[in-house]
Amino acid sequence: MLAIGYSQARNSLKEYLDKVTDDYETIIITRKEDKNVVVMSEDQYNNLMENLHVLSTENNRQRLLESKKQLEEGLTVITKIEED
Repeated sequence: MLAIGYSQARNSLKEYLDKVTDDYETIIITRKEDKNVVVMSEDQYNNLMENLHVLSTENNRQRLLESKKQLEEGLTVITKIEED
């Protein structure tokens, strides 16, 4: 994660946006009065929102924990799907 000043971001915007999209870098643009901004790629944002949604309910969290436990205990089944 990079933290850069507003003027630095403005002067090299393309370079920093390329870092965000090409290198999956998250950038904090610092501003006066703690009005900072975080810049991340759309892919990272979508992933974050999906994770928040999946973990948003207790039922979902419990299902994930149970699945993880089954995986760790080797209680998985591999199924081969045959196509026509």
